[in-house]
Amino acid sequence: MTIDQGALIETTEELYESAPCGYLSTLPDGTIVRANQTFLTWIGMDRQELIGHKCFADLLSVGGRIFYETHFAPLLQMQGFINEIAFDLTCADGHSLPVLANTVQKRDAAGRPIVNRITVFNATDRRKYERELLLARQKAEQATRDLKSLNETLEERVAQEVAERLKAEEALRQAQKMEAIGQLTGGIAHDFNNLLTIIVGNIELLQRRLPEGADRLQRAADHAMDATRRAATLTQRLLAFSRRQPLDPKPIDVNKLVAGMSDLLRRTLGEVVVLETVLGGGLWRSQADPNQLENAILNLAVNARDAMPDGGKLTIETANARLDEAYVEAFAEPVPPGQYVLVAVSDTGTGMDKATMERVFEPFFTTKEAGKGTGLGLSQVYGFVRQSNGHVRIYSELGEGTTIKIYLPRLLGSDDEPAEMPAKSPVMVKGAGETVLVVEDEPDLRAYTVEALCDLGYRVLEAA
Repeated sequence: MTIDQGALIETTEELYESAPCGYLSTLPDGTIVRANQTFLTWIGMDRQELIGHKCFADLLSVGGRIFYETHFAPLLQMQGFINEIAFDLTCADGHSLPVLANTVQKRDAAGRPIVNRITVFNATDRRKYERELLLARQKAEQATRDLKSLNETLEERVAQEVAERLKAEEALRQAQKMEAIGQLTGGIAHDFNNLLTIIVGNIELLQRRLPEGADRLQRAADHAMDATRRAATLTQRLLAFSRRQPLDPKPIDVNKLVAGMSDLLRRTLGEVVVLETVLGGGLWRSQADPNQLENAILNLAVNARDAMPDGGKLTIETANARLDEAYVEAFAEPVPPGQYVLVAVSDTGTGMDKATMERVFEPFFTTKEAGKGTGLGLSQVYGFVRQSNGHVRIYSELGEGTTIKIYLPRLLGSDDEPAEMPAKSPVMVKGAGETVLVVEDEPDLRAYTVEALCDLGYRVLEAA
């Protein structure tokens, strides 16, 4: 194959027109007098439209025009050349074309400018690369700052994480301890309750069988019965803490219950303690054993009175409350989130320190002098509230007083007040030879039950 060498020869004009960069020449005032085809293609204009009708500055963005007039033109006039100047050209279709311009000024023998020769390079890829490079640099700098901050706060965050973990472990240990104490207390109280039932029953049998005129024996039996009743009260409190006491939950209006206790509380608190009740409007109904709730409030009031030996103020407040998931997650014991009825008992007494607050619900723990308290009041409150599917919290500070908050679940459903049934007096039912089967694994308790039923006229079969 023969190649025509003449066909390979390109003229200077052809090289100018098809160069990979844009060439244009302008008069000293900026009017474009020549441009190659590459430049025309980039900006989308015809040669006739551009040559002699447009200035180079007319093709620039607003910011580019300002720079051209204030910096580019004076610097070119001063030194006769200027390189690597970034501009944005506004093309015929409106889109922006980033370019780099190198300019040389041709002058006559007298040094007067004749023409400006501008070489324009398409900087689209370069701008993209520069943006990516800038972004990468910014990310690297941000990563460096983050790493520095991470290193600076590492010790603090580790200490905080360890503290939170220790706090969670301590809360778990406290919950496990309370559960273990509750199981132990419940077992002891159950066995002790059986023994008390035998003692009380046999004292009652003795009282019924004592002959007329045995006054000394009757008084001795009465004293024994009083002592067993006090022991039974302690047992009931232990059962309350272990959540094994028999409850009779009913729909209750807590506002009505608190208002009804006002006279009792004032007599209990004495003259040196001022009682204030703040009853929330539109209070939801709850479901709990009303008698046990009264006992709980009374126990809290008595404890508050003892914490204010020189007098003070006791406030009982009710309100609607919502415990959200973020709040209940902080507790080791399970507390379902939801709507609750709040009963808060606050005093202005001596308050307590953190170590005391951690043990305040334990049975037999008391800060009172020996003989002035059993240490079962708050444990009974704790057991009753937990057995009622509620939650109890204590807030206290030395010298500032104490607030104990009881949360009872809201009762969903009818808001109608249940009709109160008149109390019935217990009636001793006499038997007429009917057969009763007694099943009891405690021999002494079974023996007492059998004997009591036989006294009432029943025929008894017993089984262990």
